[in-house]
Amino acid sequence: MEARDPELKKELDATLQARRELGPEYESALIESFLEKLDQRLDHTTDRRVRRQLAEQQMVVARGARPPSTEESFAERYGFGIISLVLAIPLSAIAVVQADFAGLCVAWLGIVGVNVAHVADGMPWSRRRADRPKQSSDWED
Repeated sequence: MEARDPELKKELDATLQARRELGPEYESALIESFLEKLDQRLDHTTDRRVRRQLAEQQMVVARGARPPSTEESFAERYGFGIISLVLAIPLSAIAVVQADFAGLCVAWLGIVGVNVAHVADGMPWSRRRADRPKQSSDWED
């Protein structure tokens, strides 16, 4: 054990010294006592980390940004794309009947454009632009 936590190192040294002085009959009680202190220290450290992470998430939400999502559902990620592909079938048929191959190309360019716009809306650079405060110009009163 390095000197990463000097207080814990002191506790271990004190426990070992007490074991030498008291003898092996008190060994289990001394070990149990040290493990309780170690457990309390770990609980305290874990609580502190959890509180810090919660505070960081609350700050992100308070600033108006989306909280970092750990796991998106299948419907959230692919729902829009699946719906647009299902709707692309009748749109393609209508486009071919009305304007042949050129109409089909225009319809699919529109479908791809809508999907690209949807994906770009969820990207970090689009959120940053919306979160920026408006800068006043010299022309405004």
